[in-house]
Amino acid sequence: MRINMSRWLITLLALSIVSCTPVVQDENYGAGFVPVHEEFWGADNDTPYPFTASGEIGCSYHVEFGRGVFFAPMGFTDESYVGTPLNKAAANIIKVIGVTPNVPYSIKQGADLSEAREIGLKVCDEQRDMLEDGKNF
Repeated sequence: MRINMSRWLITLLALSIVSCTPVVQDENYGAGFVPVHEEFWGADNDTPYPFTASGEIGCSYHVEFGRGVFFAPMGFTDESYVGTPLNKAAANIIKVIGVTPNVPYSIKQGADLSEAREIGLKVCDEQRDMLEDGKNF
C-alpha cells in the first residue's frame, strides 16, 4: 500500500510540471496541460474566466476514479505544488493519496467550471489517444 501511495503522489505532483511528457506507470499516467489566461479565455469559451490567476488546466488518470482535472496557477506548477481539483475524480484522487491543494490562487467565487472541466477532460483524452497510438512526446 505504501508503494502505491508513493506512485499516486508522484503522478499527481507530476501534473504540475510544465511538460507534455506523460508519466507511465502500472495503473495510472500523468497527462498534459493547457495554459489558460483571462485575456484569451473569451476567444474560445462562452463562460467567464473562472480562475483568480493565469495558469494551467491539467489532467491525471486514476484507475478507480478516472480522469481528474486540476488547475495550477502560473508560478505554482512544479512538483512541490498540488493544484486545485476541478472535478469529483480529482478531489477523490488527492483525498486517497492524502494531500491537499497548496496553491494560493484558485477558483473565483460562483464560477462556472463546466468549460474548464471539459478542457481538462479533452487533455486526458488526447493524452490517452497518444499513449494508445504509441507516440512519444
